[in-house]
Amino acid sequence: MNTDTPPSRLTVWAGYTMIIISVLHTVVFVGAAPWASWLAGDLRNGTASSDSVATFWALPGGWVVVLVLLGLLVSRAGRQGQHVPAYVGWAMLAWVVFAVFLIGPSGFLFGFVPAGLLIAASLTGKRPAAARRRVRS
Repeated sequence: MNTDTPPSRLTVWAGYTMIIISVLHTVVFVGAAPWASWLAGDLRNGTASSDSVATFWALPGGWVVVLVLLGLLVSRAGRQGQHVPAYVGWAMLAWVVFAVFLIGPSGFLFGFVPAGLLIAASLTGKRPAAARRRVRS
């Protein structure tokens, strides 16, 4: 790893916003989680209510844990001066647009921030490399 590589601030902030979104999502839904019934096996044996199942998929069974892990990975890459591939930002953007289309305005709107930051980081990260190639030729 080259320690002289400056951090990619857009990438770092994309990762941080993913973590913040996950934490906020957890704060909103954690009070509604029926932990006792989940631990008693209601999800496993099929006796959980539809609200209980929906809450499970909104918290530990959903995207919250994965988004925190992705946010940590992305922010680490950014601190090392790296960019994640552009398709990560574009895929996140497509996911957010599709979710907002399906359910309307919701917390998914926050997803535009890290998606936009990742796309912008990818676009700005390519410019200096292209400029260096032109100078060398």
